[in-house]
Amino acid sequence: MPGAMDVAATDRAESGAASLTDAEAALLDAYWRAANYLSVGQIYLLDNPLLREPLAAEHIKPRLLGHWGTTPGLNLIYAHLNRVIKARDLDMMYVIGPGHGGPGIVANAYLEGTYSEVYPTISGDEAGMRRLFRQFSFPGGIPSHVAPETPGSIHEGGELGYALAHAYGAAFDNPELVVAAVVGDGEAETGPLAASWHSNKFLDPARDGAVLPILHLNGYKIAQATLLARIPEAELDALMRGYGYAPLHVTADLDDDPAEVHRRFAAVLDQALDEIARIQRAARASAAAGEDVDRPAWPMIIMRTPKGWTGPRAVDGKPVEGTWRAHQVPLTEVRTHPDRIAALAAWLASYRPHELFDATGRLRPELAALAPAGRSRMSASPHANGGELLRELALPDFRDYAVDVRAPGTTETSATTVLGALLRDVIRGNPSNFRLVGPDETASNRLGAVFEVTDRVWEGSLLPTDEHLARAGRVMEVLSEHLCQGWLEGYLLTGRHGLFSCYEAFIHIVDSMVNQHAKWLKTTREIPWRRPIASLNYLLTSHVWRQDHNGFSHQDPGFIDHVVNKKAEVVRVYLPPDTNTLLSVADHCLRSRDYINVIVAGKQPALNYLTMDQAIAHCTRGLGIWDFASNDHDDASPGADGLPDVVLACAGDVPTLETLAAVDLLRQHLPRLRIRVVNVVDLMALQSESEHPHGISDARFDALFTADRPVIFAYHGYPWLIHRLTYRRANHHNIHVRGYIEEGTTTTPFDMVMMNGLDRFHLVADVIDRVPSLGARAAHVRQLMMDERLRVRAYTREHGEDPPEISDWVWPY
Repeated sequence: MPGAMDVAATDRAESGAASLTDAEAALLDAYWRAANYLSVGQIYLLDNPLLREPLAAEHIKPRLLGHWGTTPGLNLIYAHLNRVIKARDLDMMYVIGPGHGGPGIVANAYLEGTYSEVYPTISGDEAGMRRLFRQFSFPGGIPSHVAPETPGSIHEGGELGYALAHAYGAAFDNPELVVAAVVGDGEAETGPLAASWHSNKFLDPARDGAVLPILHLNGYKIAQATLLARIPEAELDALMRGYGYAPLHVTADLDDDPAEVHRRFAAVLDQALDEIARIQRAARASAAAGEDVDRPAWPMIIMRTPKGWTGPRAVDGKPVEGTWRAHQVPLTEVRTHPDRIAALAAWLASYRPHELFDATGRLRPELAALAPAGRSRMSASPHANGGELLRELALPDFRDYAVDVRAPGTTETSATTVLGALLRDVIRGNPSNFRLVGPDETASNRLGAVFEVTDRVWEGSLLPTDEHLARAGRVMEVLSEHLCQGWLEGYLLTGRHGLFSCYEAFIHIVDSMVNQHAKWLKTTREIPWRRPIASLNYLLTSHVWRQDHNGFSHQDPGFIDHVVNKKAEVVRVYLPPDTNTLLSVADHCLRSRDYINVIVAGKQPALNYLTMDQAIAHCTRGLGIWDFASNDHDDASPGADGLPDVVLACAGDVPTLETLAAVDLLRQHLPRLRIRVVNVVDLMALQSESEHPHGISDARFDALFTADRPVIFAYHGYPWLIHRLTYRRANHHNIHVRGYIEEGTTTTPFDMVMMNGLDRFHLVADVIDRVPSLGARAAHVRQLMMDERLRVRAYTREHGEDPPEISDWVWPY
């Protein structure tokens, strides 16, 4: 890895904790005041940005939206990070857990000049400041929180609990990067954040960058005290030490001298960065010498500041500064209350804007000089716009891993086992920009081939009985889906690639995180300066139909439904029916950009149907007729009109198996029936082309599924999703869907499908019930199917396994 072992590179980051001079403290304080002034202006002002005339009602927004409480603390941290970036020549980015401090982060991007570069109309003068203020939380403007529109951000205001995981994801394989990650009071109470402190056990000081967590405690959430702010300092210190950190403390009170606060925080920040540099220098020297590297106690900062600091001390006789009342808008209904207009004017004037901005509204040169230049600015960091750094994966030819299919449905392979070989070579070819994450399931999900070239990264203690645990590894396993998701998001957002493998039922744990990432992708597609990033790829296996051994708690295919709710342009769902289609789909997803790709594939041995060439064509189409399983093209049938009597559709590996077995039964018992089999690998192809980029036209849909013939659809997940995706189609009223209906237990694989009515016998009965030419004429066949269900169920109860004619079935034609 370039630079990973460059010991000298860390020397520049260590300069000693020098005290601030009075002049330096005064300049830092002025910069902080400028950021605070711009933050308040964004929340309140429509006009008169520099208070050139007495503040009046028409200068104030009619709807006051935003969050002030956390903002001054974030601004203080930002100003000091700028100081150390310049002093130490650091490559640094800022992850803001208290995302509602949006006005502060926008203000700092504006002060650094980045905001005007990406939004030229928001110029660095009085006119630009007016537009900056007006756009905030205003129709046609920008959100009130840190958002994709905010330069320098990879973390959004709605993502409460994920900041630290995102920060670590950004630091992995980024040896020269320091990520300052601010964790707010409320965020610190969430489960994902509590687990995220353990990310330090996965950070390799020899090869990765560093994360500097800053626990920013201001005492309150929206309307209540916060836990970590109210426990004794010694208890909080012990908690952080128990997590493996070396905490440094700094506190600011309401009446503290600002210069003294700046000196205290500067000293603590310098001490933390000196320790980071020492840790990295020692680790990289040891690694270069082939010596083992012990897990260090990384520094972190516990910073206490008043909530709503520097804002109104009291409003209407009630305390505001330093209380929960400062959380959002300290002064409300300002336009209609002259006394509050006066209070707002006094608040803005307290920052002495005439000392900060010149006559044209530009930041004074001595203050502008405090910010780093170019890409060293945190608001211009390419790591926060990861598409700028994205390199194409060096991918092997997936066709080289193809399984041989000489006759469809006659041989078996484990699809994910074969995929594991492909991923092994992806890791081999991309040793510093691809990671495989998952909750302790890589081997369980049959991806164990990756351990031929890598290990699980593990910075904890090692025992002789451990296998594939090492200080450096491309596989990241922790039994927290939240951490896996957060790490991978941070990794992708900073310009790298990865894949998340998970049991299907438990991926629901990250539903809300997926929501936020989908919203991020949707928004960034509309922002010209945001560059496309690698897609977030899920491999969901150990799926609902092969969780018969673990039982009901492990059976849930509903993540697909959750993802499909997101904007069509960012979501893709694939249900490859066999190994070769899985390889084709995986290659496509690894090459894609700005999507959330969900791949659902079984890990157990299953039938192979398509040659690689056929699989590529099928996946390219997204869905199509399987000629080998269909007989509707046999013109020798009496009265042939070129149309099938019935269409049997399927999506998913087990539904495909049951559909083909049903076709076998129909051919045996109703040989004159004309059957068409349509397999769906790209679920979104079922939608209209007007609703999803992968959708197909009505004409093509009708050609495949017919305009008036019954369609029996065997689907992997909850059946109503198929109805939702096809409700506008002309033949929708003839589509009958079978899928998972929330029935399950610990049982045999075939009993599992019978419990949910997805079995081959039910599918045959559905054909008989819905093909008008059958009905009473095929009553004996229908009865036989129901009798077979009873017989097979009895067999499972007696023998504890499925009968051989079920478990050993292959395509006989």
